[in-house]
This record gives sequence, structure tokens and C-alpha cells, in this order.
Amino acid sequence: MILCILIGMSFKLRRSEWWALAVIAASVVASIGFYPVLPGSVPSHWNAAGEIDGYLPRAWGVALMPLIAVVMLALFIIIPRIDPKRDNIEKFRRYFDDFIVVIFVFLAYLHTLTLVIGAGYPLDLIRFLAPGFAVLFWYVGVLVGHTEPNWTVGIRTPWTLSSEEVWRKTHILGGKLFRTTGSLALLGIILPSLAIWFILVPALGTALVCVVYSYVVFKKLPTRPVGGNT
Repeated sequence: MILCILIGMSFKLRRSEWWALAVIAASVVASIGFYPVLPGSVPSHWNAAGEIDGYLPRAWGVALMPLIAVVMLALFIIIPRIDPKRDNIEKFRRYFDDFIVVIFVFLAYLHTLTLVIGAGYPLDLIRFLAPGFAVLFWYVGVLVGHTEPNWTVGIRTPWTLSSEEVWRKTHILGGKLFRTTGSLALLGIILPSLAIWFILVPALGTALVCVVYSYVVFKKLPTRPVGGNT
């Protein structure tokens, strides 16, 4: 929290970044509230079947996710502002700002679920994660579909970074695939025993297809560009 405030003194924070900071603060409050009722070791990892297979000491269990969120927010604040193509980021900044809020709400949601389970409530984590991932992937698709060439956000392969045409075509496809991935993740609510597969397989498949597609489109360019985007 202090790290983000110090960074905010150097970079004027946007509204989305203040919202993200507020979400992190709420996670800290939740951690403090749950701390007295948590056991000495709290769940920190689940296998594909939704069974707990890893634990952390209580202090780390309540602090780790907020700490990760603080570091992520610091990166979200700094990196887009120093990106050599930051002017392009401003062209889709509205979608990027919304994504910042979505990702930190998702992290807070995940943190809350782990606290509730750690406190002894028998929730099916995988089933509850399905709608969270559905929203996250869906909005990744929205963001990707509007992303302009830059070095910070988007599907950054050697081929998309070398050609604006490859970037554009890859991101149009990626946007559609990620939105489809979000829709498929919802099936995990109905079929919780298969939820992890409805989340992981489409996500990994989408990433792989986008990488391969960017290469194929690049190879088909009549004149291949030399160097980065222009």
C-alpha cells in the first residue's frame, strides 16, 4: 500500500488505479478480520480435483495475496507510462483502465475465497472460481480486441511486434477466442468436477492458437518488415 502511494506521488493516479488501491485496501481489511479465526496453517494451493494440497503459515496466508496485488498495481502504474509506445496505449486506455479494475477485483475475490475456506467453511473452490475466470477471460477478450501496438499490453510475439498488420489480425482473433474462453469457463458452475478443464484447456489453447496464428500471418506478408512496429 505504501509502495503504491509513493508511486502515486510520482505518477498522477488514474481513477481505475485508485479503485484498484481501494480494492487492495478492502482485501487487507478482510485479512485482518479473518486473522483471529484462522488456524495456524491456511490452505494456499489446490489440485485439479479441487483438493487442498498446500498450506502456508497464517501470517503469510493472509498477507501474500495483498502483497502480490500491491506489486502488480505498481507495475500497472509505472510500465504503461514509460512504454515507448505509450501514445498507442492512450488510444485504448478506457478498456485498459476497466481491465485494471477487473483484475484486482478478481484477485480480491480469490483472496476472499481462500480466507473463507481457511476459516473452515466447506466451499468448492473450483466451482466458485469458474464465474470469476469467466468474467476475467471475457474482459481480456474485450481488451485484446481493442489493443493497439505497444510493448506492455496484448499478444506480444516476435511477429505481432514486427508488423502492425499481424498485430491487428492476431488481436481480432485473440479477442474472439478469449471471449469464447470466458463463456466456456461458465460451464464449470454446472459441471464442477470438470471446471478446471473448462478454465485451463480453452485458455491455454487460445494462447497457443494466437502465437501460431501470428507466425502464419507474418509468413504470408508480401513484404516482411524489418525491425519493430512503425
